[in-house]
Amino acid sequence: MRKAEEIASVLEDMFPDAKAELLHNNPFELLVAVVLSAQTTDVAVNKVTPGLFRAYPTPEKMAQAELHDLENHLRTIGLYRNKAKHIKALARTITDVHDSRVPSERDALEALPGVGRKTANVVLSNAFGVPAFAVDTHVSRVSVRLGLASPGSSVTEIEKALMMTFPKKQWQKLHHQMIFFGRYHCLAKSPKCGHCPLFKRCVFPQKTLFKGD
Repeated sequence: MRKAEEIASVLEDMFPDAKAELLHNNPFELLVAVVLSAQTTDVAVNKVTPGLFRAYPTPEKMAQAELHDLENHLRTIGLYRNKAKHIKALARTITDVHDSRVPSERDALEALPGVGRKTANVVLSNAFGVPAFAVDTHVSRVSVRLGLASPGSSVTEIEKALMMTFPKKQWQKLHHQMIFFGRYHCLAKSPKCGHCPLFKRCVFPQKTLFKGD
């Protein structure tokens, strides 16, 4: 079995039900949640979004929100002041430019305040079923350790490498499986190398230091 197939098979065995952990009920809630998740855990975001979405369930209502009230909803997450500005501004743009609907085109998504390529990929893939491979810190780390990308590669370079390595039909789920693998198994500081089914495929130089874990 070639390397890519083995990796995909192992991750499927480990995380067969992997999916987005950010709580959401529609594309707008997903978009806002992903913007809020920058440099913040999904767990922390999930604690604030239920109240936020109850108060401001639509782009129109969020666009009209008082900035200090948005900040109060987000106060427990990192960079909450900037994030409050971003979600208010993107809600305004969605309302005014996109008829209150989250756009399903990459260029339009990336033009929204606070939305970069990774966020656009998550929304395209999970809200609209468009094949995309979002690369976050977990995916980056796992890709380099498994030899799917070179050390020092940019996010864009890693994304391109993964898209060339795996079939398009796998991108959406594999993105989540790689996140789960990085979040719960191949941790940044204490990877569980001692019982890793991909140990032989791993090129992480320090993996033998954690083999006994």
